[in-house]
Amino acid sequence: MAVEAALARAPYASAPGRSRGRLYPEPVNATRNAFRRDCDRIIHATAFRRLAHKTQVFVFHEGDHFRTRLTHTLEVTQIARSLARALGLDEDLAEALALAHDLGHPPFGHAGERALDRCLATCGGFDHNAQTLRVVTALERRYPAFDGLNLSWETLEGIVKHNGPLTMRDGSPVEAYRERGLPHTIAMDNRTRDLELWSFAGAEAQLAAIADDIAYDAHDIDDGLRAGLFVLDDLAGVPLIRDILRAIRDEHPALDPPGLVHELVRRLITAMIEDVIAETAGRLRKLAPRSADEVRHAGQPVAGFSPAMAEADRAIKGFLYPRMYRHERIMRIMGDAERLVCALFARYLERRGDMPAEWAQTADETDEAARLRHIADFIAGMTDRYALTEHARLFDSTPELR
Repeated sequence: MAVEAALARAPYASAPGRSRGRLYPEPVNATRNAFRRDCDRIIHATAFRRLAHKTQVFVFHEGDHFRTRLTHTLEVTQIARSLARALGLDEDLAEALALAHDLGHPPFGHAGERALDRCLATCGGFDHNAQTLRVVTALERRYPAFDGLNLSWETLEGIVKHNGPLTMRDGSPVEAYRERGLPHTIAMDNRTRDLELWSFAGAEAQLAAIADDIAYDAHDIDDGLRAGLFVLDDLAGVPLIRDILRAIRDEHPALDPPGLVHELVRRLITAMIEDVIAETAGRLRKLAPRSADEVRHAGQPVAGFSPAMAEADRAIKGFLYPRMYRHERIMRIMGDAERLVCALFARYLERRGDMPAEWAQTADETDEAARLRHIADFIAGMTDRYALTEHARLFDSTPELR
């Protein structure tokens, strides 16, 4: 089924030739379609290169084999393309969304995000999806005619709706945005180009978001085992993992532990990909959309896990949360990282001259919220290594984060 579906573009696939376009019109490229150009622009962006030295879970210097934001992004991209190919969707758009999805993450992962959220509490907080939008629409400055990367509407929509719709049809915020409202960047950008924040994203964006979940599940197990935060026997209580391990041991009783882990990760990714393909294909057959817009306006996601795999996904996350993300060692390091980021923010707020010359001035010195967001932009763009270097330059003592 998947091979046959890949032979023809589905009628509900996003089509680069029918893109809603870019904010700044550009001539058609003779060799690359709109979504392929988006991929290439993201890959060549400064923010993309910085992902190589940004934390996934472990700080960059803890080991050469742990995932970084960049390696995680590449793994998400591979999974997203595989899903899009099997379902007859646009692979380039799925790739662009996977490549861009973590561009707004600050140094030290979610610890850095929590710190910046506190620092911006008086002006709406910090949201890494909104920061990704800010990176690709304003902060990347590579073209003489405009700021940002001037990406297509479909790519920007998928970036903003990585976690689903942001508002009701009447514009009232939903879910995480209900209390504090839409992030400033998203609200302002939506006035320029209507991203239909009330609707779901296209199918390619939905698949890129699920690819993110699949990569997290499989590779955090790998990294957690490698770091010694838990051992293989601890995974025996996780139903899907238990079944995969049993099958591997039955087929390869002499396989050494590293080989067992590699095979576990491979089979887990395969099982989750095949499940998403089957479940999504079933939903699409039932909905029978005739266009990408009918997918957006379906009122529910078309891409997803089956109920059984969704339960397995929750069980994996339920295992990882206390044993990895909330592990004493990780919490200690991330606590130090949060304090480091907050200290940098306070220092730049007090002494703007401590920032590099090109960042020392804001466009409007009378707008306090703009000034705070400007400092956050600078810090969010830092790598782990640069943040540590800056802290060491400005303060007498800097945590090792080990």
